[in-house]
Parts: sequence; C-alpha cells; structure tokens
Amino acid sequence: MAAKAEKTGEDFERREPNGGRRAASRGMRRANGAEAPQVCEVAPADGALARPERGRFDAMNERLSLRRPDDWHLHLRDGDMLRAVLPFSAAVFGRAIVMPNLVPPVTRAADAEAYRRRIRDALPAGAAFTPLMTCYLTDNTDPDDLAEGHAAGVFTAAKLYPAGATTNSDNGVTDMAAIRDVLACMERVGMPLLVHGEVTDVDVFDREAEFIERVLKPLLDAHPDLRVVLEHATTLEGVEFVRSAWPRVGATITPHHLVINRNALFAGGLRPHMYCLPVAKREHHRLALREAAASGHPAFFLGTDSAPHPVGDKESDCGCAGIFNAPSALEVYAQAFDEEGALGRLEAFASLNGPAFYGLPGNEDTITLERGERRPGPPVRVGDDEVKPFDSGGIPGWRIVSC
Repeated sequence: MAAKAEKTGEDFERREPNGGRRAASRGMRRANGAEAPQVCEVAPADGALARPERGRFDAMNERLSLRRPDDWHLHLRDGDMLRAVLPFSAAVFGRAIVMPNLVPPVTRAADAEAYRRRIRDALPAGAAFTPLMTCYLTDNTDPDDLAEGHAAGVFTAAKLYPAGATTNSDNGVTDMAAIRDVLACMERVGMPLLVHGEVTDVDVFDREAEFIERVLKPLLDAHPDLRVVLEHATTLEGVEFVRSAWPRVGATITPHHLVINRNALFAGGLRPHMYCLPVAKREHHRLALREAAASGHPAFFLGTDSAPHPVGDKESDCGCAGIFNAPSALEVYAQAFDEEGALGRLEAFASLNGPAFYGLPGNEDTITLERGERRPGPPVRVGDDEVKPFDSGGIPGWRIVSC
C-alpha cells in the first residue's frame, strides 16, 4: 500500500484535474447528461457464463460486456424524488437493496409491501428492475413480523441504524440489548443484517473502526450464525475485518469512496455535495478500498449508497449527508478498476459477489461499456427543486453503450 500511496500522492488538492490516476483521485465525471435514461433491452450473450469472473472484452479491449450488475445499497426516497431518481438505477441495475430510512421509516412488513408497490408503479415502461426490501430496526421491532415478512418474500434483509448516525436514523437502535431477540430471530431464519457501521460518540473519522471493535465483533460472537453486511465500508480497518470474518461478513463499497478522500470536502472551499456518511477518510483508506474492490475477493461487492437530496437541503447551514451517484456509478467503478489494472474483475464485484452472498442467482442479461469520455449533465429536476449528480472533478473513461 505504501508504494501505491507514493504513486498517487497523499492529498486530494495536490493532484491534477486530468490524466491517469490523478484524474481518478480527484473523482470523475460522466458526460451524458442527467436527464432520465432510456431503458434498454439486451438478450443474454451466448457463452456469457463461461468465464464470468473476467467479463468479456472485444478484440481491442475497447468494449467490456458484463452480466447486468445489482446495487446492494440504494436510497430511492419516495414521492416526487422516487419518480425522478429511480430511472437512473433501473436502467443499469437488475436488482437493488432499497434502504428503509423514509419518514416515517419502513419498520413493518406492511410498510415494505406498500413501499415496494410505489417503487414498481414509478418504474419506466419496460424496466426489468426488482426492488429488494429491507426492515428498519428499532428498539421495538417485532421479531414475528420480521420473520413473517422474510418468509413471505417481502423482506430480504434488515437494516441496523445506530440512532442518530445518519440521515433519518433518529428512530434507530439505541441499545443493542433491545434487539437481542430480533437478531436471534434473524439468525434462525437466515436473514442478513445490514449495518451502518458507525458509533456516534467519537471523532467522525474514527466511527467505523470503533463500531467494529465495540459493536460488530461482540454481535458476531453472540450470534455465530448471523450473516452481516458492513455497508459502505470506508476504512482500512473495515477492509481487514471483513476479510478476516468472511464468509459470515461481506461489505459494500461505493463509487465515491473509491475516488475521493476527505480533502474533497474542502477543495477550494466547503463542498456540501461531497458530504456523505460515513464521511470520506484519509488517502490510505481510499487506497485500501480500491485494492479490496479490485482484488476479486468475494466478500466485497457493489453498493452505490446513492442518496439524493434537494440542492437546497445540501447547500444549507446544516446540509444533509448523501451523494447522488446513480447517473454515473457504473462508469466510475469501471474507471477505478481500469486504473487498478483489474477490469477483468469488475464483473465479479458488480454482478456476482453480491448475489452469491444473498443466495441469489446472477442476472442472465448483459450490459456493455466502451472507452470514451462522458461529461456531466445538468441537475435532475424534482418538483420545484433539483438534485445535483456526483461530480468530483475528473472524467470517467468509460460509458455505457448497451443496457
């Protein structure tokens, strides 16, 4: 890792805006505009499963075809926001684990069924996208309702938000002892636990490492058959722990944490659209995430954590945490893997590792990217407001051409 840090440099502000790995370190742009994408139909490719871990390149390595990826961590919101942002994810991903932190949160199977209907009703015509619903755990979650929802195919997983840790988490768990019976129930029925891995009583940059030591390790000791996803891992400590705890523990990695470090928040001024939770960390953590994602290790898989907020809620004296990366997520991942010399492992990370962890088959249809720059588009209109897509200053060298 030390050699790689010397090659890319330690500080965001020292990098050039374009060229080689420096462009990736500053973050990358998509160039196709932010208007709602069209839904594409692609027939399964003959022989697509022969060597799924390597993707399928053309003769000049200018095009790459993958099994359609899934997004294992996605915020779709509700109402006008849902209708505005859903087409971007539905055009690229076959399935998505949908976060339950609405207002009010999705805490019961009936809530999840109703939310799933709203998502399906908002899909563009012809979209073959499956929302996988999650339960927002509280101190008062009913284990029976959770188990029945899981058995009925309503709940795929349950989400642990430590109270106050992130957006709309005030109703989250205040004491792990309060959900002991819930976790035992999940362990018994084989339901994965998805964790926002942060405590709230330490320095914001130390929250993930402290959560692993104080919460996650004791939880796994107490529930030896429970499977856990460390959502949006952001640290070297997180990467090392997940590797050591596999196959019980997996982790999602976002596109923005692969291309920005914490200095992006302060480049030339305060940058609210780079603010997310967990926050981006020091450069050596970013490099650890890139190495983990590009390694091909089955514990790590794609989860965008795309989290839209109106511009007015981001650009305020108490701006919301969240980055809306859905319009460019797959291109940013492809660029990062290309820079790591690991495009042949992108399909495993994006399309295979996640389904394997959840016990689901991979998608049968494909998506194709080709080399070529795409410049950022305009904000996405949401009623009388708008949402700004992720743009960290660089330009992805890949674009989706067939989906």
